[in-house]
Amino acid sequence: MGNDGGSIPKRRELVKNAARNPTVSELKATALESLAHAWSHDPLTTEPLDLENIVSDWRGRLYNYESILKALLPSDDKHDDAALAPPNGESPEERFSSTGIKSLRDVVKLKFKRYTQPGAKGSDIWACPVSLKELGPSTKSVYIVPCGHVFAEAAIKQIDEKVCPECSEPFEASDAIPVLPTEKADIEKLEARLDDLKAKGLTHSLKKDKSASRKKRKAEGEAVDKGVKKGKGDTGSKQSASSRLKNINNPMTASLTARVLAEQDEKNKRRRLAAQG
Repeated sequence: MGNDGGSIPKRRELVKNAARNPTVSELKATALESLAHAWSHDPLTTEPLDLENIVSDWRGRLYNYESILKALLPSDDKHDDAALAPPNGESPEERFSSTGIKSLRDVVKLKFKRYTQPGAKGSDIWACPVSLKELGPSTKSVYIVPCGHVFAEAAIKQIDEKVCPECSEPFEASDAIPVLPTEKADIEKLEARLDDLKAKGLTHSLKKDKSASRKKRKAEGEAVDKGVKKGKGDTGSKQSASSRLKNINNPMTASLTARVLAEQDEKNKRRRLAAQG
């Protein structure tokens, strides 16, 4: 061997080194990157979060209100909902079912405070109204149930009185929900809280769990669909939409809900016409 212009590899160059375990700093960087994505993107649609219309479930996960509303609306055509694009081959229905959200009572509408940084024109941040810390992956945050105001966790811990600093609504210590918690102890506390609420017949938002009412509405909806197929028109669905909207006090939320309901009604109408043709 040799005299061919090449070189003879040594043993240490042939033996592959064992995969190196990531360092603590690398693990922290990966966790922070994942948390930053959860703070900025809806887990159901992967679309950017709209902090003006954002909701959270019992575990502190963040969603766009519109994606939750569309997922809750009944749909005969499973491929018609482009807003819930299936990630990693998982169907939208499977993705949503894993959240455990059965109705809007299982989520809380969050209220973020917007601030303009001094000397930075057009650069608004979402900050804690008490400490003025920017809310995001680098700040442990909590929101209060049922009002939904969001604060830095450190600011809430410093408040002796258990009333919301923004709206003065009383709350229990267990109703200060961590936003996107990562610590096992926090998640276990949230699980215990949910079990306790279920035993009392309450949902995450502290509203009554009206399972019987949901079944009744479902039966009424099926009756309306049968009536429409027999030529009774869309009066029933319009009345149902009106009844859904009259209990929503927030104008922006009501407008968004009305738009989603209108889109769903239009989809149902197209499907009926296609079936008749």
